[in-house]
Amino acid sequence: MAPSAIPTNPTSHNIASLLPKLSDPDSDIRYMTLNDMHAMLEIGAPTFLQHDYTVCAKVVEGLLTTLTDGNGDVQNMAIKCLGPFVNKAPETILCPTIEKAQNSIDDTIPALAVRAIAVALPHPVQGVARTAKVMEAYNAVSKALIPRLIGKVVVPIPNGKSMPPPPKGMLEVDLETGSDSNSLDLLVEVARCYGPMLQAAEVEALEQVSMQVLESEKCGTVMKKKAVTALAALAPFFNDNLLAGHVSYTIEQLRQSHLTSQQRKLYITVYGSMARAVPQKFGPYLRTLAPFVLAPLSEMELEQQGESEAEADGERDTEMEEVREAALVAIESFLQACAQDMRAYLKDVTEATIRFLKYDPTLADDDEEMEEEPMEDDFDAEEDDFEEETGFEDEDDVSWKVRRGSAKALHALIGALDVNDPALYGTIAPALIARFKEREESVRSEVISTLAFLVAKTGSSTVKQASASAETNGVGASRKRRRGGSDVLLADVHGATNGYASPATPPPADQAGQGLAGINPQVVNESAKLLKSSTPLTKLNTISLLKDMVIAQQGGLSEHADIVLGPVVDAMKTANETSSSLSGNALRVECLILLRVIAEHHSSKIIAAHLDRLVPALVSAASDRFTKVSSEALATIEVFVKALTPPRSAASKKQNSEYIDQLFEVITERIGSQDADTEVRQKAVQALGLLIGRTSGSAGGKSLSQQNRFAGQQLIADRMKNELTRLSCVRAVDTIAVLAQSSKDFKPGFVNAVAVELGAQLRKSSRSLRGASLSALRMLAVNQAARESMDDATVKEVIEALLPLLQEGDLHMLGPALIILGAIAKEKSKLIATPPVISAICNITSDSVAGTALEALVACVEAIGKAGAGQPLMAALLKQGTQGDTDVSGRVIGTLLVSGGSSVGVKLDSFLSELQTQPDEDKKCLALSVLGETGLRMGSNCPLTPQNFIPYFEDPSEKTKVATAIALGRAGAGNVTTYLPQILSSMSQGRQYLLLHSIKELLQHSAAEEEIRPHTSALWNAILNSGQAEDNKIVSAECIGRLAIIDPTAYLPQLQTFLQNPSPLIRGMVITALRYVFSDTSSTYNPHLRPLIIRILATMLADTDLENQRLSLSAFNSAFHNKPSLVLPYLADLLPYAMQATLPRPELIREVTMGPFKHKVDDGLEIRKSAYETLYALLDDPAARQYLDLPAFYSRILAGVSDEHEIRILACTVLSKLLPLYPAESARRLDPLAQVFRGVLGTKLKDTAVKQELEKLAEEQRAVIRVSLGFQKVFGGDGESRAWKEFWDGVKREFGVMLKGVEEEGRER
Repeated sequence: MAPSAIPTNPTSHNIASLLPKLSDPDSDIRYMTLNDMHAMLEIGAPTFLQHDYTVCAKVVEGLLTTLTDGNGDVQNMAIKCLGPFVNKAPETILCPTIEKAQNSIDDTIPALAVRAIAVALPHPVQGVARTAKVMEAYNAVSKALIPRLIGKVVVPIPNGKSMPPPPKGMLEVDLETGSDSNSLDLLVEVARCYGPMLQAAEVEALEQVSMQVLESEKCGTVMKKKAVTALAALAPFFNDNLLAGHVSYTIEQLRQSHLTSQQRKLYITVYGSMARAVPQKFGPYLRTLAPFVLAPLSEMELEQQGESEAEADGERDTEMEEVREAALVAIESFLQACAQDMRAYLKDVTEATIRFLKYDPTLADDDEEMEEEPMEDDFDAEEDDFEEETGFEDEDDVSWKVRRGSAKALHALIGALDVNDPALYGTIAPALIARFKEREESVRSEVISTLAFLVAKTGSSTVKQASASAETNGVGASRKRRRGGSDVLLADVHGATNGYASPATPPPADQAGQGLAGINPQVVNESAKLLKSSTPLTKLNTISLLKDMVIAQQGGLSEHADIVLGPVVDAMKTANETSSSLSGNALRVECLILLRVIAEHHSSKIIAAHLDRLVPALVSAASDRFTKVSSEALATIEVFVKALTPPRSAASKKQNSEYIDQLFEVITERIGSQDADTEVRQKAVQALGLLIGRTSGSAGGKSLSQQNRFAGQQLIADRMKNELTRLSCVRAVDTIAVLAQSSKDFKPGFVNAVAVELGAQLRKSSRSLRGASLSALRMLAVNQAARESMDDATVKEVIEALLPLLQEGDLHMLGPALIILGAIAKEKSKLIATPPVISAICNITSDSVAGTALEALVACVEAIGKAGAGQPLMAALLKQGTQGDTDVSGRVIGTLLVSGGSSVGVKLDSFLSELQTQPDEDKKCLALSVLGETGLRMGSNCPLTPQNFIPYFEDPSEKTKVATAIALGRAGAGNVTTYLPQILSSMSQGRQYLLLHSIKELLQHSAAEEEIRPHTSALWNAILNSGQAEDNKIVSAECIGRLAIIDPTAYLPQLQTFLQNPSPLIRGMVITALRYVFSDTSSTYNPHLRPLIIRILATMLADTDLENQRLSLSAFNSAFHNKPSLVLPYLADLLPYAMQATLPRPELIREVTMGPFKHKVDDGLEIRKSAYETLYALLDDPAARQYLDLPAFYSRILAGVSDEHEIRILACTVLSKLLPLYPAESARRLDPLAQVFRGVLGTKLKDTAVKQELEKLAEEQRAVIRVSLGFQKVFGGDGESRAWKEFWDGVKREFGVMLKGVEEEGRER
């Protein structure tokens, strides 16, 4: 039948018309007939065969006939048809079909045929209710498939009917003959598809037959490996008794004296597989099992083997090598899946793995002594071995597998040990370095990768420690409130991370860092030898190791650059000339990354001596036709530009100009090259912007000629009009503007041209382009050198482009736009003080603006006032009056009043008069806000006194009272000596709530700590007394926290004492105050906090009050985020509190009656939410991740996906972080992930659900699909779990539109 004859809606008659052709003598016709049948079965309606038993019976007979066909393609197509057929056929035909498939055909096909049926049938999915079809499918498997597989009825038929005994089982036949009929593959599919529904007796029977295959002398190695897979597939469904019995039986077998090496290997292999399959259930048994797995790796058995081989005239026992390899693989699984349960054996594991890392029985006994001697002579003799890479001539030698297994086990061991464990650098690292001379390629690569993992783990800890130490030892940042963000934008933009001759490598901060520094010379020397005479793969791994060394130490090659840089450049050349394109490109990319980190983490003096080789190599790589190589080369060139230009290269004078010119030429060539990829051109533009920026000023001009600098600027201006390079050019202009030092650094007309073009980009739809353009305009405006280069016409066009941003209400765009206007107002205030700009500012004050946008608004108004152009703006603001937010308007007017002085046309007395005579409360509030801001800015020069404010506490309006309190505090922040005593005196007369707000404003805005210090004792007592009222708790906590920062010696110990107070209200206030203390990023009081922080955190986390528990977790999160160096040493003691808090507590769930409905309220929800936020924060810190019990951590995150809405969203975000950090653990969790994700996506709301519930569910489903897409990209290959595959197929089928939207979001980011 031709494909065109296949109907779109086939019926049973169409299927019946095909059956006669299955007996056609032409195999091609039989094949095409089966192909057409398969197509019809696939597209047919689910019930189109349900009621035609006759046709179904004939189809069964026809398919069984073709299963015995002599043509292999026909057989395969018949097997392919079985799957869709059993899904469309009546359920009652399943058992006969399975029985006939097993009884009627040759031994080579039945298992494949029945496996196709089992896989295609509906099977249970965790988290989804089981349908009638699933139950029917399981009944068929239980009644027909399992008995036929093992040769006996395991579960009796419920109705008591007696059935004839099944024929001999397929696995029984395999056991007798020793042949592999693929029956074990069928058993594995039964376990994977129907494991949750299998009864205990069925699981036990399948386990027993798998063990029989494992122990059979007739069955071959392939079958026994399949038996191990079968046991691992069954393990999740073992009950406790079956698992205990299985472990006990295998232990007894391992104790038998007549146990063969092959059996021992298999039992150990089973242990490793089960540890991966059911780590939490299997882990407790490791206390008993681990010694049996470690026994083959003991010194005693190694000596016994040597004696036995000596008696056998040196004949090797290769089976024992396989046992050892299996033991090492099992240990690796134990350490990865059950690390906590293996802690008692870590010392034994270390000794065993190191012992067999150097295990090489083909070498003479005295070779161990040679290992301790210098390796130079030996290494040269082995160069030929490295080049040929043919391994040993002895083909029977498999000891290299043992050494490779040891290296992999060491990799897992390093992951399980604490980074400061003495064994890491005292024992493990030297053993790994000693094996750099390994002759087997795969072993050598594993050794280098394992050492690189150790280095990276150390680096993740020591870098954090070093940065924290630098913060602690540095000068604390001022806590003064910054006004006018534009003034600080250029702070330190010309600073350099490394000087010309200053050492870049910081001293080791902990034991791990000291250990890494100790092995650094030896690693560098041995790596240099490998780079000179090894294979491309070894060179690649070695380069990667050196890169990790440099990153971990933030340097480390200062004394060894001579022996590293040359071989690296040579490796790049040889990779380009001799290696295949794939391996050669990978090696060159890794070399370029290494050169980049060397230049980034070392002083310019170190690389200066090697520029004659490095720069040509970079130029050549940048011109490479392979995009990845060229792109990495340009990224490396950027770092070299920083190293070769001032201020880092200030001492080099003109020595680097030749190399700068070479880099300039290749960069500009790549920008203009038509055959270069878009990514390459974008990277080149970025590098050009940096090069032009770094060569600004008198010092930089010596490195690159003005002609080249101007040519580069023109090239950027031209390329900004090209859509493909526009965004890169905008960012390049930003860089040039940041680094420019005078107007002479710009080509005439360049600033005007790019400013106009940047303004035009603000109208584009791309948010990233608009944001980058606004940032570049901000830097052009803030940098005086660039601002002076803009003419009036350009400024007008820029202002017109900014006006829409002032009206859109986008706070992210509003702040930078106001900063630009404020910067321009310094010299060209008349162009700013125009009706459109004034109207826009007034519109902004009508909204509740806060944060950086408010600070930018105030800075802009201040600049206008100082320029003497504030009168029109003041008139407009006063005309608007109370129509806007009175607090924002008051701050703006007060700022303009002080900065503009007499030029604004209004005096302070006008607002005093307004306050005294105006009956309207809004106008009073506005006047109070203006007076408070004026007092803050004028300080001691302000004529206002506390008596100008205090009478208005008696005003009948609550709004006026609060405005008075805030204004009094702000004015007091400008003149502490006058205001604070009066505020304290007033607190004794009542009005504590209002005066607490005054104190809060005063402490928040004042930088006069020395003036506050004499009053801290009185403040402390007054605040504590007032804070015992519920309404005052939050404000009091902020004030107490501020006082503790001002005088930590006096008040931090008192805060610790108050944590023991019997009143939960006071404890809560103190915990909130500590959260405020922890959130202050200044390090000036860290020495006072360090000895107290563990006791403070432990006490507050152990609080029994629910609200205090939530506050404690929030404070812990704040402490970890802002004071990591203080918290990390005690994280192991604090983390269990957060883990425990993620558990739902049934006693906190109560039922509330709301009219005719009953609603459940979970009082523990906020606690769990805070706990999950803390766990999320821990993942951001590499050092903190070392303290995680990963299996338990992952389990809690999985549980969070099934929790309430806020926690679900947060748990999905955490899973997105866990995926790249822990891919192995993520792979093991695919099945439970599929279950919990399916539960969220399968949630059905009632018909009466409100809009908010629908939106929440949609958000949850999008979050699940987003994280599922990430997992699918990583694990979506052939090796994915069946449960995950079915889940993902369901997502594509049922949530296709939402999935497409999520994919588009990912592409836009």
